[in-house]
Amino acid sequence: MDKVEVLSSYMPPEAAPVIARWIDYFQCEFKVSRSRDTKYGDYRHPYQGKGHRISVNYNLNPYAFLVTTVHEFAHLLTWNEHKRKAKPHGAEWKANFKKMMRTFYDKSIFPQDVQQVIVRYLDNPSASSCTDMNLFRILQKYDTRPQHIVSVESLPTNSLFKMKNGRVFRKDAILRKRYRCTEIATGRIYLFSPLAEVSLVDD
Repeated sequence: MDKVEVLSSYMPPEAAPVIARWIDYFQCEFKVSRSRDTKYGDYRHPYQGKGHRISVNYNLNPYAFLVTTVHEFAHLLTWNEHKRKAKPHGAEWKANFKKMMRTFYDKSIFPQDVQQVIVRYLDNPSASSCTDMNLFRILQKYDTRPQHIVSVESLPTNSLFKMKNGRVFRKDAILRKRYRCTEIATGRIYLFSPLAEVSLVDD
């Protein structure tokens, strides 16, 4: 099975040939990764004889997989052009992300609501990278997740929820962009992304 066929099983098939060309052009090691709770994708610049490396979580829906892939390739291009002189999500990265996304706009690959949020984000250069949360909130609409799985932000305050590993938490107050939550077994405080996927614990 060639790269295009493999990529087509994770992202909209019309996008796969473009991403396959980028992998070859940038001589990038591209890995479909296990699910990671803390990030959707990752970019590593060349180091100690290794070239560019990108990984993207396997369990993202096709639109989220593609957006994450383009996000990481924009980091790669920004590194090639500026090395450490550019901020991770600064003006240089935004310009490259916008440029690299244009190919997929022209192919009308994204649903209208997803495309509108991407455009809004990229047209606001003063916004921090935290506004990516708005984009992934829209992308979650296209997830096919079990009915009992919910996002932390959708739970009432003081409700109990459980992570995949069985640890139980109480949802407390929101602190800036994240929710303060207390682990029931230990009393320790943790901060959760609003979009973290958990299951509700019945009282």
